[in-house]
Amino acid sequence: MKYRIAYDQPGRLRVRFGPDAFTQEQGYGIAALLLGCPGITGAETCPVNGSVLVLYRGDGRAAALAVLDGLRRDALPVGAARDADQLREVDDHFFRRIAGLTARHFLKRWFLPAPIRCLVTLWSAAGYWREGLNSLREGRLDVAVLDAASIAGAIVQREWATAGSVMFLLRLSGLLEDYTRKRTQTSLRQSLAIHVDTVWRVNGDGAEESVPMGTLSAGERIRVRAGSLIPVDGTVTDGDAMVNEASMTGESLPVHKRAGSTVYAGTVLEEGSLIIRITALAGESRIQQIVGLIESSEALKAGAQSKAERLADAIVPFSFAGALLVGLFTRSLTRALSVLMVDYSCAIKLSTPIAIISAMREASAHRIMVKGGKHLEAFAEADTIVFDKTGTLTAACPQVEGVIDFTGRGEDELLRCAACIEEHFPHSMARAVTRAAEEKGLNHEERHAEVEYVVAHGVATTLEGERALIGSRHFIFEDEGVACTPEQEARIAAGANGRSVLYLAIGGKLAGALFLSDPPRPEAAQAIAALRALGVRRVVMLTGDQETAARAVCEKLGIDEFRAQVLPADKAALVEGYKAGGHRLIMVGDGVNDSPALAAADVSVAMKDASDLAREVADITLLSSDLRELAALRRLSQRMLRRIGRNYRAILSINTSLLALGICGVLPPTTTALLHNASTMAISAASMRPYLPAGQTAKGPERREHEAS
Repeated sequence: MKYRIAYDQPGRLRVRFGPDAFTQEQGYGIAALLLGCPGITGAETCPVNGSVLVLYRGDGRAAALAVLDGLRRDALPVGAARDADQLREVDDHFFRRIAGLTARHFLKRWFLPAPIRCLVTLWSAAGYWREGLNSLREGRLDVAVLDAASIAGAIVQREWATAGSVMFLLRLSGLLEDYTRKRTQTSLRQSLAIHVDTVWRVNGDGAEESVPMGTLSAGERIRVRAGSLIPVDGTVTDGDAMVNEASMTGESLPVHKRAGSTVYAGTVLEEGSLIIRITALAGESRIQQIVGLIESSEALKAGAQSKAERLADAIVPFSFAGALLVGLFTRSLTRALSVLMVDYSCAIKLSTPIAIISAMREASAHRIMVKGGKHLEAFAEADTIVFDKTGTLTAACPQVEGVIDFTGRGEDELLRCAACIEEHFPHSMARAVTRAAEEKGLNHEERHAEVEYVVAHGVATTLEGERALIGSRHFIFEDEGVACTPEQEARIAAGANGRSVLYLAIGGKLAGALFLSDPPRPEAAQAIAALRALGVRRVVMLTGDQETAARAVCEKLGIDEFRAQVLPADKAALVEGYKAGGHRLIMVGDGVNDSPALAAADVSVAMKDASDLAREVADITLLSSDLRELAALRRLSQRMLRRIGRNYRAILSINTSLLALGICGVLPPTTTALLHNASTMAISAASMRPYLPAGQTAKGPERREHEAS
């Protein structure tokens, strides 16, 4: 295929193949090919003009041109839209509709003869009159009736341009509301999507092989292990496990699954292992049905937006009453129409969704995904923030800094045993143990039977014929009843020195302890200070660690309240306790064991590397690992609410002034309508301005400046 290079600068290359060179699906395939090349960081395609944009570093330009040179028109790849493509499609469709609406409005005014322009206006007005009559038939005196009356009044006065401007603003408001809903739904649908590339298929002879998700078909069997997302709907044929179905049912407690049980795509297997016979693939699964229900739901609409719509409807009877009274007292139809021409509801309904859209788009620019406008409101109004420690306040990259042996096996042998047990689990502590063994060159081939992972507690297995346990103090000493002598306790306390401790028991006796440190993220203290400066009065840390380790982290970060040795169920109970005390609460976490607390909070945030379950439960997801983005989001969401409040006050003062001037006869209906429309557009345009100053990022200086936008 032939193409020409339209733009070529370091890091950015754009080529054009010409109109209709490829379809949209083929464009996705071309982008996928490019993104698979080393050095290419981004790729976008546009089937309208055959444009391909490539972002690269290093030798990415040569790799991109090699891919483009190899394309053949009769063998173009076909792909599916990525998340970013879907959001861009929603944006592009919205801007095309806005451009088309604006062009039609002004071209009609400039080029159509007056008689035809009047007929077009009447045809357009008929739709609004039908809606108004429908509302009246159903006994409602709402905005639809006021809109119809305003348009009719302008036409009766032969103010055709005024009627056209009113309808233009109403259509613009409808487009903005539709765009807000579609973008929010798209973001939520993406968060619920099944992002699994490969699965373990179980063949007829029981052997397992890793295969691409797209090659599966109904009736085949797959193996799903602890900590993994279940990618299909199916029936359990073998195994025993606890499955968290919060994404389906909202219930945070895991459900026991065994042979014969039904499981659903999008749920997470917390502990155990299952073999599942597929009954429905991801695209046909029950979670897709839930996505369909979400698309018709108003639950994600911001409270401020809902309030604006209710306020707009509530004002309508007063507008009609005002017009009637003015007409009775002044005997002037012109002055009565001046009241109808000044419609508070139009500006209220238009400016509020624009302010919310702008905030959500700006959050995306900061690599923060917000699932709905109502979550921005809750984030702005919260007075308490609760952090999980490991993986949230810390980088979840702990290191083994010491080992105590109570058996005489030697520290290396004890570390080898611990790594052998921990190697199957993705938890940060487990990775630290296996990494420490590898760094010492300790071979830890499997010498144990099937392991059992007890969420937030530890691991139990049989090692060389003896029951072996590794995990928290609570798990080893309280749940399993392993004894610890005063001498052992003293040695562990002396060695811990504020570090986390993993206990290892073999054959019912304490075999040793491993000391791990997990330093806080470098920006965590700055992020917490910034959140306090932005009105968060209470900062709490929850952790399963011992009190000494928890206190050491809090002292470094300036946190004055913490709860140590907390179990997953306790986290959710603590969150509910704070809410019962009248606090508006943000929960920030990253692990499977954080999901009950995330679900219980007023608004929840999942970290970049959070578990599948945490990302599904959370209302907001950080796509950056920088905690200071929380402060940026807090600042942005607060400014969004302030801007909406200022918009209300501006609309009230401007329109009330126009009403008074129209009633007094100072301004005719034409002028009041013109000024009303101009003020509505000005307030809406002002709502689009950035909330955060240019160049200010989460890493920028933290300061409390007065926001005048």
